[in-house]
Amino acid sequence: MSHTSTDLNTEAALDSLEKAGREEKITAAAAANVKIWLTEPRYAEYARQVAQLIADEQWQQLDDIFWTIIPFGTGGRRGRMFPVGTNAINTRTIGESAQGLADYVKSQAAGEGQLSCAIAYDTRHKSREFAELCAGVMAAAGMKVYFLDGYRSTPELSFLVRYKKCDCGVMVTASHNPPSYNAVKVYWSDGAQVTPPHDKAVIEQVGRVEDITCMPFAEAIEKGLVDFCQEEVDAAFTTAVLSQATPGPREVKIIYSPLHGVGESAVCPVLAADGFEDVEVFGPHAEPNGDFPNVPNHVSNPENPAVFDAIISRARETGAELILATDPDCDRLGCAAPLTANAGGAWRAFTGNQIAVLLADYVLEQRRGSLSREHYLVTTLVSTGMLRRIGDSYGVTTYDDLLVGFKWIAKKMDEAGPGKFVFGAEESHGYLVGQYARDKDAAVACMLMAELAAGVKSAGQSLHEKLDSLYWQHGYHAERLLNQQMEGSEGMQKMQTLMSRFRSQPPESLGGLKVAAVRDYQNSQITRGGAAPEPLVGPVNDLVILDLAEAGNYVAVRPSGTEPKVKFYMFTYTPAEMLADLDQTREAMDARLTAFEQDLKQVAAST
Repeated sequence: MSHTSTDLNTEAALDSLEKAGREEKITAAAAANVKIWLTEPRYAEYARQVAQLIADEQWQQLDDIFWTIIPFGTGGRRGRMFPVGTNAINTRTIGESAQGLADYVKSQAAGEGQLSCAIAYDTRHKSREFAELCAGVMAAAGMKVYFLDGYRSTPELSFLVRYKKCDCGVMVTASHNPPSYNAVKVYWSDGAQVTPPHDKAVIEQVGRVEDITCMPFAEAIEKGLVDFCQEEVDAAFTTAVLSQATPGPREVKIIYSPLHGVGESAVCPVLAADGFEDVEVFGPHAEPNGDFPNVPNHVSNPENPAVFDAIISRARETGAELILATDPDCDRLGCAAPLTANAGGAWRAFTGNQIAVLLADYVLEQRRGSLSREHYLVTTLVSTGMLRRIGDSYGVTTYDDLLVGFKWIAKKMDEAGPGKFVFGAEESHGYLVGQYARDKDAAVACMLMAELAAGVKSAGQSLHEKLDSLYWQHGYHAERLLNQQMEGSEGMQKMQTLMSRFRSQPPESLGGLKVAAVRDYQNSQITRGGAAPEPLVGPVNDLVILDLAEAGNYVAVRPSGTEPKVKFYMFTYTPAEMLADLDQTREAMDARLTAFEQDLKQVAAST
């Protein structure tokens, strides 16, 4: 239903908006977008709520939700939910995303057959509502919708796109973000999240959307345009994951936490089918709940070691030997284990990089007899350099110059040939083995980590002791991530200023180590010392890497593609031939990382 100007007193709202702009209570960009939502017919159903925010003088809120148009980042279109706003997740921005995707897919269609779209959703608030909205838009565009009816994982959605040969896919999830967030991840026909040129083309199409044409979900079902295919796809997905299993010991006691997300539907069937009989789902985290009530700060992120504290207490009570945890959409794995073979002793969670090297070594070891230089690992510019050293030791190729985002790993798989793909990993706890999907999969990672844990247990080792043995072989690597939050339009400006500073006026040293070179991936140049810039071969993106005087020690700086923050990735390395005492080296490198962090915080604070 549309509303007239008299109903809304639009003129008064516009006057107030103009006055707020003059008084710098709201930025010009935000004011321009607010005006559009107040006056253009396509936003009529939202105009009353916008006018009310103006009447209540909620200028900061209005600025935050209207200062930009929410973009496609490394993981799709993600943000805080709010009923209105161009920079928020709501029915309008989700509907525009679906409509733009449908329009673009139709423009690319070559044949005369019916187009199709795969859709799934997680446990977050409004995820089902947004999934039905996307399905209605696709159905109205004449597409067949393969719909996973119930909470399902992101990698299963990727698998579904490939399994049903869909033209595109939509996953409604905000991954590991706080409860106030939601998002859509958009997939192309290869089962990977959209990459150039499709990603830019989709967002351009989204920007041109005037009207959203949506068929009611019930009508789409009645017309046979929605296929509830979850039982068939669940079975096929589990079979595909199990194809990556390897024989060996299975005697290990596991506690698994889905962190209030979808993971139980994907992980538990796989572990059971792979022969792991002693698996307990951690009760306080078992309920699918978008508020994530029983995790620290209500953020279900397995990258945070604190999420394991309560589970470790339970593990000590029950004698469990391995803890596995997955994020709400089950594409990231977190893991904790006892430091020694004594499960009643001290425990520690692994970082994403540590899990990556453990899994890489395990998968390569299992395939040792069939490997060649044509086989390959894939990782990113901000993941541990230890992966390349492990790959070299097995005689395989490593591609490690990729941008952040698993879609680039998926793209490299298809470029290099999926038949020789061995393992893909990124530092943010994402891993893939096999060709059945084109996104990271926590189910296969859980299965392989369980196999590894059972194997080292049978050898009288703990997973941490196994990791130490890899350090002795390949050198000690330690990494740390520092996030600097920068909210709203002011935060965006600060991020841009900070990135510019690292390019043009980088610090002379970090943690006592001289900055030897600056790699600027946005401008494709490297500057060594005071010399003139030289060409830099690599991907083009807003990323700066500061190489320090000691080889293998460096810092990468990039703005997040999905959240309002700058990320600092810190790396240290001690060659194997220089290791005498691993504990002393561990302490020294931890102190070095702390020094890096302090210096980086100082640079950020002074920007």
